[in-house]
Amino acid sequence: MYEKERAKADVLIEAIPYIRKFAGTTVVVKYGGSAMVDEKLKKSVIKDIALLKYIGLKPVIVHGGGKEITALLDRLGKETKFVDGLRVTDAETAGVAEMVLSGSIGKSLVENLESVGVEACSINGKDGHTLQAKKKIDDKGRDLGFVGEISKVDIHLIETLLDAGYVPVISPVGVDAYSQTYNINADYAASAIAGALNAQKLVFLTDVEGILRDKDDPSTIIRRMNAKEAIDMIADGTINGGMIPKVECCLDALSKGVNTVHVLDGRLPHSMLLEIFTADGIGTMVTPEVKNVK
Repeated sequence: MYEKERAKADVLIEAIPYIRKFAGTTVVVKYGGSAMVDEKLKKSVIKDIALLKYIGLKPVIVHGGGKEITALLDRLGKETKFVDGLRVTDAETAGVAEMVLSGSIGKSLVENLESVGVEACSINGKDGHTLQAKKKIDDKGRDLGFVGEISKVDIHLIETLLDAGYVPVISPVGVDAYSQTYNINADYAASAIAGALNAQKLVFLTDVEGILRDKDDPSTIIRRMNAKEAIDMIADGTINGGMIPKVECCLDALSKGVNTVHVLDGRLPHSMLLEIFTADGIGTMVTPEVKNVK
């Protein structure tokens, strides 16, 4: 009798030391993947972010929207081209990307957060010159058009929103000194923003269980790893393919002072809460050299 209620109480009690430790700290959430398009998962993520806010953390959302951009381009009859996972972006595509990211997606997330009582504000990197960018040339010297990489993050506007009690919802659109707009990969944007804010945590919501030793076997998930182990696993091929850029973003954030980075399965309801407020976690936590960090 009351076993379910007791289990809920045990979870709450387990969370107490983590709530005490993280209250007042900044958590950057890179929101993407299935959790952005499945309505049930979206509601779960929004509730998680709301809870983070209610118990005293300062969540900052950085969102992608690649699927939505591609869908609109298709409707417009515009061909989508990718080079090594990066969208080739001409002027028209850049305009569509900004419209989708800063318009429909950003505003929708704000509405969802406000529906659960959380004040939020949608901005893009052009607002307040938050994400200052330059043209990105890939490793092979190819020009991808209006694809940018971040040269500086100005955190003034973000901190102003946080101090006023808002959850900033940031779309990865940057601008250079000549007011040219650039589309920026959301993972890289989240990493740079988390580093600039000295965030306690950076959370990547993905469509995989975490970082796996064998990408085809979910049971090989690595629960904890430090930066050196991550570098070694990239070098020996354990971490490969599309996971390499994600892990490189983890390492970049750690090098900028973020305390821990978490790679989670956004398809699992409440994965953020399970990762942050339980001892075992649910995804992969990447730390600096010291491993006894939560």
